[in-house]
Amino acid sequence: MSLILPNLPDLLDLAAAEAASLTTSIANAVGGRVRSDGRLDRVALDAEQHAAHGLAWTAAYAETLRQTAAWARALDEEGRLTEAEALPAQLLAHEYLSQMVGGLPMNQGEFFRPSDVFAPAERLTHVLGRLRPGASQAAKHRIVELLEQARSRPSLEASGLDETLEAIRDQFHAFTEEKIVPHAHGWHLRDELIPLSLLEELGDLGVFGLTAPEAWGGSGLGKVAMCVVSEALSRGWIGTGSLGTRSEIAGELILAHGTPAQKERFLPGITSGRTIPTAVFTEPEAGSDLGSLRTRAVREGDVWKIYGAKTWITHAARADLMTLLVRTNPDVRDHRGLSMFLAEKPRGVDGHPFPAAGMSGGEIGVIGYRGMKEYEIAFDGFSVPHANLLGGQEGQGFVQLMATFESARIQTAARAIGVAQSALDLALDYALQRRQFGETIARFPRVANKLAMMAAELAGARRLAWFAARAKDEGRRCDLEAGMAKLTAARIAWAAADNAVQIHGGTGFAMEQPVSRVLADARILNIFEGAGEIQAQVIARRLLEGAN
Repeated sequence: MSLILPNLPDLLDLAAAEAASLTTSIANAVGGRVRSDGRLDRVALDAEQHAAHGLAWTAAYAETLRQTAAWARALDEEGRLTEAEALPAQLLAHEYLSQMVGGLPMNQGEFFRPSDVFAPAERLTHVLGRLRPGASQAAKHRIVELLEQARSRPSLEASGLDETLEAIRDQFHAFTEEKIVPHAHGWHLRDELIPLSLLEELGDLGVFGLTAPEAWGGSGLGKVAMCVVSEALSRGWIGTGSLGTRSEIAGELILAHGTPAQKERFLPGITSGRTIPTAVFTEPEAGSDLGSLRTRAVREGDVWKIYGAKTWITHAARADLMTLLVRTNPDVRDHRGLSMFLAEKPRGVDGHPFPAAGMSGGEIGVIGYRGMKEYEIAFDGFSVPHANLLGGQEGQGFVQLMATFESARIQTAARAIGVAQSALDLALDYALQRRQFGETIARFPRVANKLAMMAAELAGARRLAWFAARAKDEGRRCDLEAGMAKLTAARIAWAAADNAVQIHGGTGFAMEQPVSRVLADARILNIFEGAGEIQAQVIARRLLEGAN
């Protein structure tokens, strides 16, 4: 007997529509609390963070279900909707609707319920009743059987990618299995920088110029390709999956805002991987509030002197180029006084990470996300030529940076999906090998349920990330979609890693086990590129600004 629900594409469409309807009801309810004279009141929005962030999470769930339903229908119309796609999709729909009714986890200890804002969720119950058989124990066990059959493949389900992207995915999956997976845990335990030889190989494969135009040495591919490559590399290790992040940011900044001379000078090196960039934005007291940055630049003829402190700078010692956000107008205390510089620096060496006049700093020890290392930097008269002011424009740094956030958050979502997939890989392998009471622990319902839910959430997260990427490729504003993809994928990665450790039991707590590394790596995803709380606030504001 088939475990696929009858008329599944129609049922998934219905589930997505009801989720969207509930989102609208919640938006109207929250809007009534945070609007004054028809305008969004930012003070009231801050006071109603729990409800507003619940709206953001509900909207992200609804969009995930909509994209999953669209993907399933497309496969069905092509005659390619199999158990591998259908069972995780129907499980995801049942679980997300159940959470939307009974309590949606914004993190481990904070839940949002429609009743918090007196929004009606009862109408979802009739859909849940029809979905419930699709979330049976038999269905979950079957998902685990399908996962076992697909262990050597890039993912469980049919991807929905074109032939070119399928080939890219397969190429990077094979590369990761050969060149990264056997070494990643050793690099992590020894807290080593990723070998330069690997960076050179990735440069030859086009990782650092993946989305840049061919005229500047790039591959001219889109953000979906960026997602595919980032996921494949992060599945091996988040460090290698993150190598291209700073190149993506720097390349996008220069392509969009650089002068012709700046493009000629910097882009070929960035896209080839010969130039290693780093993003120097965060300050000790600023965090996500970039408008309050205090590091300043003082002009002295054709040179700017930089004074101040920056922190959480990834790959800083080895980098050749800093995209450096500083205050050039001390009389303007908000974001309008900020400018972006393309600041060149020499590569550091062991014991001397910053061999440049007017620049010093040291490493920040971290529990995960190793391989590039994190640093704090102090500037005391560090010189940057005026010719390296991005676009030759003062006061535009914040605006220039904001334009890169969509791509950065989409790429972070892809990294999170790779980390979650790695957690599932490790958990599945262990559950199939470990025997207790005469059978593999994968047969125990509580273990099978964890594995099945990982697979279901991964299927939805991919659909949402690729949806955001396609919107970016089509030139549409997608900060909302990118934010939703990043918000949900980061939470999924942490849940998958935590459950993978639980499946390993005491073994998973040992540092020698790769799953312990995955847990440490997963934790950063809900913090960088916009902490989950900041991301939810941004999403809520966008939704409420557009609501009537």
